Amino acid sequence: MTIHALGFIYPWLKALHIIGLIAWMAGLFYLPRLFVYHTMITPGSAESERMKVMEGRLYRQIMVPAMFFTWLFGILLMLTPGMIHWSDGWWLVKLLAVILLTGFHHATVPWRRGFLEDRNQHSERFYRVANEVPTVLMIVIVIMVMVKPF
Repeated sequence: MTIHALGFIYPWLKALHIIGLIAWMAGLFYLPRLFVYHTMITPGSAESERMKVMEGRLYRQIMVPAMFFTWLFGILLMLTPGMIHWSDGWWLVKLLAVILLTGFHHATVPWRRGFLEDRNQHSERFYRVANEVPTVLMIVIVIMVMVKPF
């Protein structure tokens, strides 16, 4: 199913989708890095409280709205006539990677809650490894969209 009227605003949809994605990725790259630093701080300290504020603002004010706009404009792009050949496989791989990216986004919620309640259960190494997940998924997404290998 496509919506013919979306063809007229396609450049705007694409621009807004990319803007949302850049903001979302910035948050997905930075929040796990903040968690790495937070593991090095004494729970309950003034520095820990400052980190909690930074993590909360990043999540609520940047990551959540950016994820919403990325999905909204991505769906509208999918509904734009001629943008996707539904028999191609690249868009399914991209969609799966975006779903996994969204899952990673939501996985940060209990991690952040652990810091909020001064009961983080993960190591610095855990967050360093987690910090690489959005990068790998972003690479898959960009290759699927730009190269369309299948």
